[in-house]
Amino acid sequence: MIAPSRRVVLSAAALSATALLTGAGPTVAAPRARMSLPAPTGPYDVGTVGVRLVDRGRRDPWGTRAYRELMVGVRYPARSVRGYESAPQMTPAAAQAYDRMNGLVEPGRVDWAATRSHAYTHAPVARPARPAGFPVVLYSPGAGDPRTLGTTLCDELASRGYVVVMLDHTYDAQVVEFPRRRLERTVLPREFTRAKDAGPEHVVALLKRVVDVRVADTRFVLDQLCQLPGPLGRLLDLGAVGMFGQSAGGFTAAQTMHDDRRIRAALNMDGVMGYTERDDDPANPSPVGTDGVDRPLLLMGMDGDDHHTVASWGAVWEHSTGWRRDLTLTGTAHASFTDLQSQVPQIARQLGLPDDFVAKSVGRVDPVRSVAAQKAYVCAFFDRWLRGRDDAGLLERPSARWPEVRFVE
Repeated sequence: MIAPSRRVVLSAAALSATALLTGAGPTVAAPRARMSLPAPTGPYDVGTVGVRLVDRGRRDPWGTRAYRELMVGVRYPARSVRGYESAPQMTPAAAQAYDRMNGLVEPGRVDWAATRSHAYTHAPVARPARPAGFPVVLYSPGAGDPRTLGTTLCDELASRGYVVVMLDHTYDAQVVEFPRRRLERTVLPREFTRAKDAGPEHVVALLKRVVDVRVADTRFVLDQLCQLPGPLGRLLDLGAVGMFGQSAGGFTAAQTMHDDRRIRAALNMDGVMGYTERDDDPANPSPVGTDGVDRPLLLMGMDGDDHHTVASWGAVWEHSTGWRRDLTLTGTAHASFTDLQSQVPQIARQLGLPDDFVAKSVGRVDPVRSVAAQKAYVCAFFDRWLRGRDDAGLLERPSARWPEVRFVE
């Protein structure tokens, strides 16, 4: 769950156990806010399919099952979307859970289930432009968040010729919906309460456990890419795989690249990379912090977050030998790197909320400019390192076209 002022693995809103477990909160009969998402700009239409994956070699680390079970959403370039239905941003169950736990507005004021994506369910796959197939990008969300809170950027990448695999980390995300409408809900509030009661060392252990589970999930998904349904598994360039994420998902991307050489490039969007609840705390570093990485790593942070101010970023920066850049998107907040960047201003307009509500949630940046800049730099990063092209030169120097983006030396 997004907590606008935090970038820790377990955000404050994700750990609001009472609200999640009881569903407590006022109900409002007034009309609810309804939102849209920015359209992708690439040449392809976008298709999507949900896939259940079962790791029978791993006992579930959070639940009681003898195996680990995941849901992923796959975004891909589509040959045509005519006659196919656009997919919702969130399933009804995920939307209901997010309504109770979003930490932004009271339950019942926003119709989270009404938002449609620009991807079409089960649309036919396009033919790859390259003989090697489509490059692949994995996406991991923040702790507690549904995978679909990264829909805008994932649809953008798919429209530009990438196959994007969006992970739901079961029992981490608020709710994961499996086939036949079976729901599995988060255990993080309960686990965090127990760890807090037991002492600081138990909190550190829990933070490490959360990231370790996420990395294991991601590596299993990498194992399963060639098994994706229909023709998708046969059309992937498995030598061109990257990963990105927001908050804990950004930490997951960097740590997975450290652990698994199949990840060729990773992008961390405002995620702390140590087992700590404080940005400036160098204690309890992660392996990616103590070792660094030898492949491309892009850091994108909100105002005030860079490798000089976030201790774990500084550790990764110091120990890495690969290409790296640190970019600040000025005027942003932690949640700016999710779909909330475009959604929160819409909520504020429809509900008559003050400017401070928007600024606290997603900063004071122009939301249209922020989303466009994120699309430009995310796509430029993966184009360079998965496709070998850097037509715009965006990653080498500041751009007059994007004055909002500051290079941190």
